[in-house]
Amino acid sequence: MKYKIVEARAFNIVGLKADANFVTNGQVTSQLARGFMPRLKDIKSLKDPYTLSLQKYEDFNFKNFNPSTSFEKWIGVEVDTFDAIPEDLETLTIPSGNYLVIDFKGSIPEFIKQWQYIHSTWLPKSEFELDHRPHFERLPPSYNPANQDNDEEIWIPIK
Repeated sequence: MKYKIVEARAFNIVGLKADANFVTNGQVTSQLARGFMPRLKDIKSLKDPYTLSLQKYEDFNFKNFNPSTSFEKWIGVEVDTFDAIPEDLETLTIPSGNYLVIDFKGSIPEFIKQWQYIHSTWLPKSEFELDHRPHFERLPPSYNPANQDNDEEIWIPIK
């Protein structure tokens, strides 16, 4: 599997969040996106045009995977500063650290299979260990969940 290691500095996110689990994640993500995407034009300090679909876990360990384990789901964007944040949007700072970045192209069902393979098979056999920071997908402006052939980046925190 092709990947790269990115040493990320701390960065700021503005977006919407809600509690989710692996059973409700699709529905929660859709609701957050519908609420957030129309607000993009109100965010003045956008770093780039990419949207982040982010999962903030209490303690993620795929060996103990339970579909009903809850986590904080975010849809947001990276910003240069938290100055002038639109009303009703929330902020999150992601700590610095290394990320395993994997390019993905395909549909949502293919993404789910790839994500499961990475966490259940590939990662445990690799030299990498998960770090306790948010996981996220970086989505280009062209991303549409209805498309069968989306491009995105999977960012997994490692140490």
